[in-house]
Amino acid sequence: MLRARQKLDKYRITRRLGRGGFAEVYEAEDTVEGIQVALKVPHAHLVDKASLADFRREIRLTARLDHPNIVPIKSAGEVGGVFLIAQPLGLGTLHDRLKKRVSVRTALEWSQQLLEALAHAHGQRVIHCDVKPENLLIFPGNKLRLADFGIAKVAQGRISAAGTGTVGFIAPEQAMGRPSLRSDVFSAALVIWRLFSGKLPEWPYKQPLPGQEKVAALLPAFEQFLLKALSVHEEERHADCVKMLAAFQRLRPRLLAAQGRRTQKSRGTARRASGKRDWRLERRKQFQREFGAQLETRHACSRCEGPISEAMKSCPWCGHAPKRFSGETRFPASCPRCQRGVKLDWTYCAWCHGAAIGPLSARSYPDKRYAARCTHCRGDQLPFSRYCPWCRRKASKRWTLEGSRERCGGCKLGVAGDYWAYCPWCSKSRGAKPERSAHGR
Repeated sequence: MLRARQKLDKYRITRRLGRGGFAEVYEAEDTVEGIQVALKVPHAHLVDKASLADFRREIRLTARLDHPNIVPIKSAGEVGGVFLIAQPLGLGTLHDRLKKRVSVRTALEWSQQLLEALAHAHGQRVIHCDVKPENLLIFPGNKLRLADFGIAKVAQGRISAAGTGTVGFIAPEQAMGRPSLRSDVFSAALVIWRLFSGKLPEWPYKQPLPGQEKVAALLPAFEQFLLKALSVHEEERHADCVKMLAAFQRLRPRLLAAQGRRTQKSRGTARRASGKRDWRLERRKQFQREFGAQLETRHACSRCEGPISEAMKSCPWCGHAPKRFSGETRFPASCPRCQRGVKLDWTYCAWCHGAAIGPLSARSYPDKRYAARCTHCRGDQLPFSRYCPWCRRKASKRWTLEGSRERCGGCKLGVAGDYWAYCPWCSKSRGAKPERSAHGR
């Protein structure tokens, strides 16, 4: 067991994240790149000369799987007498996230990303063999990435003498030692069923399956799509996840349309029951009309659901100030410290005071949003950025809001005084009562 602050070559252990049947998992700092990574250290009794050869063969095999929804292996090998596998560090696993409610739209997005990852692998004739929520990592922007390609097959094969895989998410033929592309189809369908129904079917998978009524209520055709993928007879399933993804993409617009009709109906019912319109929603709509385009407030606060932008330090409606941004960025890369978007030619993050991030490219990227220059290095700056992305000095520009003359009493930056209870740039309270929810919760 490794200790906190222990150093293995360029990796410094931060803490242990967990323990599985195959490995200990640690969070560590890559002292060269200045980022946090996940280190998997296989149990000593599973690492011998033969297994190391297997691992290297599988890693070479899966190194060609270059896809945004597949977790890449940064490095693998023996470091300081310890065999370890280094991978990017996510925010958590789908297994942990499923302890909380998942919206239909989020479940649809994650299902799409899971199937895209497997379709890419199946296009390369690579089988995962251990598709399960624990091997699905969540990254900023609600990005889902499938981990342990190749590793799972070698590791599980050495843990048990039976077929590879994990009980609960394994296809019948795979349990008998005959995995195929259709086995991944079965396991993926179980994960998707769990996402939408909240239940996990168990052997012998007799209908009606647990939660089937809930899945059928979404769309009968979607129920049949999943039941086909969950057939105990592999020849009745989709041939691979390429075909499964194509079938899912045909159903997705109908699922979204059905969900939209249900949402409108429930909102109409709630409005009729209350006898009045929700003043919070109307107020926020008015704010978006006045300032939405200028501030790029296309994200929602995770606490009060108020409109926020990527540049904001805290929510101006309720004051919630998370350490990391959780929305989907439109920038090509993310800061490893605050998870806000960064440009590839920046040296530092413009939003936080983290370590150097780049430049990640030798090219220079112009941007029509640049609105000022650093007084020290003359580098371009984006509106409401807090630091110069070129020299890291604090931005001296006192940004204002077009259409509002008000400034925060603390940081002196522009604020929408008629709407906000907090300054989004420095988190200072403006004395107004904070909002808790757009629906009055």
